Amino acid sequence: MRRNQVAVVGAAETTELGIIPNASQLQLHADAALNAIADAGLKLSDIDGFATAVETPQQVCHYLGIKPTWVDGTSVGGCSFMLHVRHAAAAIEAGLCKTVLITHAESGKSMIGKAPRSIPADSLQGQFEAPFGVYGPPSMFPIPVLRFMKTYGITHEQLASVAVVQREWAAKNPRAMMKDPITVADVLNSRMIAYPFRLLQCCLVTDGGGALILTSADRAKDFPRKPVYIMGTGESVETPMVSQMETFNSSRAFKTAGPLAFKEAGIAHKDVDHLMIYDAFAHLPLFGLGDLGFMPHEETGKFIADGNTRPGAKLPLNTNGGGLSYMHSGMYGMYALQESVRQMRGIAPAQVPNAKISVCHGVGGMFAASGTIVFTNER
Repeated sequence: MRRNQVAVVGAAETTELGIIPNASQLQLHADAALNAIADAGLKLSDIDGFATAVETPQQVCHYLGIKPTWVDGTSVGGCSFMLHVRHAAAAIEAGLCKTVLITHAESGKSMIGKAPRSIPADSLQGQFEAPFGVYGPPSMFPIPVLRFMKTYGITHEQLASVAVVQREWAAKNPRAMMKDPITVADVLNSRMIAYPFRLLQCCLVTDGGGALILTSADRAKDFPRKPVYIMGTGESVETPMVSQMETFNSSRAFKTAGPLAFKEAGIAHKDVDHLMIYDAFAHLPLFGLGDLGFMPHEETGKFIADGNTRPGAKLPLNTNGGGLSYMHSGMYGMYALQESVRQMRGIAPAQVPNAKISVCHGVGGMFAASGTIVFTNER
């Protein structure tokens, strides 16, 4: 994909975030979509490309009353929407469509109109993981994380500091679910979930959604909002079980998607003004900093604990509060993308002064997938 040839011209989340018991998951998709369309100054009839995950594209398109000529139903977990951005940019450049709508919504807390997740007994996970008690992220990540901590000398206090710093960012965000300041001691004294994770090191469980609208950079200059250009993209997937076995050394998908995006964007780490790293649990920013190449893994814990990612510091990270304090409906990638776009537009609640380049990095499918998008507000 050529650099800066496609732009985000519409971006919005659902009208409400948090606990929304009066709306189904499909209605949340529609709410986010209509908000993004209004943000772009468009009509539903202007949409000719569509992408979503979990819900099928045909279901959401039927509900919205749109008939796109290009669709993408890629669903690889929480980073699906980073992949959608990449695929949509390629489709626009190829002339397959002109205006792409990407939606995400989950009734993760209220479970209204949401099918329960299940593990088929004859699947690989059902045969080789679930029978031994590995069921869901809180029970899947701890052993690899402990190995990561032992290998790289990461302390419990450093791991706790991730949640502390992100709460500082959330305190500046009116829409964040959790705003009260916390300390490392608060984190380490919170309820144990699955060692080494305590409650304040685990993501929130909420309802909500978001949507993006992409078009060509040449068309973007005529839209009401300041365009946010796509500099570079990267994606990768791998076998989930292999990924879990290697999580102590982070994820090969992480290490593939990030460098692809940096190379395509033509940037170095020193060029990055703002960084979003998917944080379903407190260890993910540490993995992301290392795998993206900002520093060796053994330096990541100290880097965050020393305050280098907090407000006013040299590498602003997860400036909406992240999945730990902002919100997390189950698949967080869309909310990270929304914050990158806000930062590039200059309208974020905790705006980073003079930010010109934002890197948004996501993970999905229990480390089995990764997507990275590099945004800029200069063409």
